Amino acid sequence: MNYYLDVLKKYVVFSGRARRQEFWMFALFNIIVSIVLMIVDSFIGAQIFGTVYALAVLLPSLAVGVRRLHDTGRSGWWILLGLFLLIGWVVLVVFYCIEGEKGDNKYGSDPKLAPSHV
Repeated sequence: MNYYLDVLKKYVVFSGRARRQEFWMFALFNIIVSIVLMIVDSFIGAQIFGTVYALAVLLPSLAVGVRRLHDTGRSGWWILLGLFLLIGWVVLVVFYCIEGEKGDNKYGSDPKLAPSHV
């Protein structure tokens, strides 16, 4: 939960680096919340809650994705690969899954050296 809240606190922070754990925990929590809201929306017969939530987390999702790419030494512009449907998504998932660069890189200091959330 702390990873999710930390990403929301950095609402539009596109600089710096994000660990794999931060990125994937945020993604997992987003999926869980989206499923719950989809169920609620189906009961009320509208898609209002899911739509509002999706819009609310759009910028934080992009920001954590860019910071995750920074951790692997790639520019945030690589996120545009997602526009190329299947091949773009596959490449992005591979980038999101690989380990980040050890030590400092041009995007910031190594997030693994910072205190972790337990």
